[in-house]
Amino acid sequence: MQVAFINSTHKWGGVKTWMLDMALGLKQQLGIECFIVGREGAFIEKAKALGLKAYAFNFGPDYNPKTIYLFWRLFQKENIDRVIVNVGKDLRTAGIAAKLADIPVIHRVGLPGDMKNKIDVRLIDKWIRPTILVPCEFIKQGLLKTLPCLTANRIKVIYTGKQPSTQAPKKINQPLQFISTSQLNPDKGHEFILKALYLLKQNGFKFHYHVVGTGRCEQELKELAKKLKLEKNISWYGFQKNVENILRQADMFILASYSEGLPNSLLEAMAEGLVCVARDVGGVREIWPKDFLEGIIAFKSTPEDLAQVLKGLLKLSKDDLLRLKTIFWQQIQNNFSLNNTVTRLYEFLTQI
Repeated sequence: MQVAFINSTHKWGGVKTWMLDMALGLKQQLGIECFIVGREGAFIEKAKALGLKAYAFNFGPDYNPKTIYLFWRLFQKENIDRVIVNVGKDLRTAGIAAKLADIPVIHRVGLPGDMKNKIDVRLIDKWIRPTILVPCEFIKQGLLKTLPCLTANRIKVIYTGKQPSTQAPKKINQPLQFISTSQLNPDKGHEFILKALYLLKQNGFKFHYHVVGTGRCEQELKELAKKLKLEKNISWYGFQKNVENILRQADMFILASYSEGLPNSLLEAMAEGLVCVARDVGGVREIWPKDFLEGIIAFKSTPEDLAQVLKGLLKLSKDDLLRLKTIFWQQIQNNFSLNNTVTRLYEFLTQI
């Protein structure tokens, strides 16, 4: 089997990380040759650095005959058996080429709202008939509500997996280190976190906050941090190819997003054995360890609510914090490991 992963998006998101994880896992675990196709930049560079075959591609406009032909020729040249796409543009270029080459298409959807109930979406779906692949039940149910043309048997749920750290957590930093690794966009809730951290500082708590990522409101957030006198408590890293190295410096992960499917960033933090605190959004509860439900804050929580949860964690003993870190690490180790996900994906691909 030869598998092509297609992603035309400009910015780095969770699906790109998932594609690289799956392509590398299929190659290393099962000897399956995988190909990454995307726009020139970090996605293709990372794929090549991982030893994957990667092609930088100029996607052009939707339905462009030249683009479709180039994809068709690539699929023939590389003997591709399965094509996995992400967004609508992928379907309307590589998806059409795969249909013409009689290659099964898998549409990996990251959010229920990624597929709109519009005539062009319904028509291309009816013609290509891709199998829909989603990382959690929340997205499956959302798609079924959004698109009446979809049926439950066309949507496959395979939870995202991560490679857990080789050893259980053994270290607690002083002061405690917080971290967030989401894009710096309004829907990710960084302003909400900064206001909660301000309350902690006002109450005399010591901590440091690591912020990984870039986005539309980066400058606004830095100005807000300055206004709240948090400059010395925060390190800004911008975009990072190897997030794991920074996660390993932290103790607690904070996810305050208002919109998520199954947060890749949360899984990465759990895999490194970080205590997690997250807004009750998307599929968060589907992967959350049952022994620390206190770490999930209500969707309509206030910064005061988040500060209260963080205060409780800051007051814990080193042994109690290590116990919580181990709970999150074991959740990935036992239920959401990368190896298990790769195996499930392979079985799914062979059944199509």
